[in-house]
Amino acid sequence: MSGLTATPQPSAARGPRRPRRHDPGRRDRLIDAALTVIAERGAAATTHREIARVADVPLGSMTYHFASLEEVLIEAFTRHADSVARLFDERLSAPRDREAAVEAVIALVSDDLLGSQHDLVLAVELYVAAARNPALRAVVQAWMARSRQALERHFDATTARELDALIEGLVLHSALSTDPMTPEQIRHAIERYLR
Repeated sequence: MSGLTATPQPSAARGPRRPRRHDPGRRDRLIDAALTVIAERGAAATTHREIARVADVPLGSMTYHFASLEEVLIEAFTRHADSVARLFDERLSAPRDREAAVEAVIALVSDDLLGSQHDLVLAVELYVAAARNPALRAVVQAWMARSRQALERHFDATTARELDALIEGLVLHSALSTDPMTPEQIRHAIERYLR
């Protein structure tokens, strides 16, 4: 032997190894894929395997990036809640008077919160999962606190809390009803409460 070491050849049974991809965004893609799976199948039917399939990554990526399926669900629902809280912030940062704030709340509900069936389903899934999971209940509590904080730019704390509950009720009603409220009915409900 000349002192050179032979490079091991891949086993014919396994086939050639795929080169490892440099994929710094993989964890984020897995969280996005988890939201897709939750919206399509429900939180209770979400699995590591299905998330990896939707993200188009090896199954082992799930356990590399997350300690448990619960951690994935918490991160996914936190991302969803943060996204909705940003909508509240964006809509309610512009109005300069109460009348404009009322219009912003109506647009927030009619255009933003009820504008996506995907997001409606995620909201319902989060509420259901949070009813049994304290970690997810904390996600909902943080989301409600941020929503109220945005509303408190224009309304006192009591009104903001009650308005937040009305908004959540309108969203749940629209997500679950076979005869959801029309935009005009939503406008009437919000105006009736706030004026």
